[in-house]
Amino acid sequence: MDVAVTQTLYAYWNEVRGDRIAPKRFEIEPSRIAGILPDTFILERVDGDTCRFRLAGTRICETFGTEFKGLNVFEMFGEEDRLTLKRQISVICRQGAVGLFQLRAETATGLSCQFEMSLLPLMHTLDRVDRFVGAIAPLKAYPWLGTQALFGVHIVSHALVWPDGRQHAMIDNISRQGPFPLHQREARIVRSDRRQFRVYDGGLSLSDDS
Repeated sequence: MDVAVTQTLYAYWNEVRGDRIAPKRFEIEPSRIAGILPDTFILERVDGDTCRFRLAGTRICETFGTEFKGLNVFEMFGEEDRLTLKRQISVICRQGAVGLFQLRAETATGLSCQFEMSLLPLMHTLDRVDRFVGAIAPLKAYPWLGTQALFGVHIVSHALVWPDGRQHAMIDNISRQGPFPLHQREARIVRSDRRQFRVYDGGLSLSDDS
């Protein structure tokens, strides 16, 4: 985390999170991060191809020269970067990671600048990650920012950070269990008409009533 905006947002998010995979959306109090609100945003993940800005700080909109609210974040990037972002967001949702992205953007006159974008998972009405609080802030001061619209946004580098040093314990427990309960792990091979099947016994076959 290279910029103060990201560090401030992460520290607050982690405090609210506690020992959970992510805090609830309604637990984020704007007054607690008033100093960086112009650089922050809220994303809603509708599905694998749509992740919309529900809110975006004034400095972000002014810097890029466009209104972000309602914009699908994937539309900001080219095809390759779009796939990268989709994969990273999928991991963030499943494992409770924090996403860090270094971006490069350009102006029509050839000026370029670099930003750090962070994505921190939030839960909304269901016990799943479908919201993100994030920030976009320049890596250094560019005096001309806000005077020319930015376009051609590219991902320069990306990384995932696990707040507890690894994927959340809740996710780890699920992955150890696998797709079947432990008592169904033993399988038997059934052959029929030159075909072979692996069968997991369960249900009534394991009942004490037999």
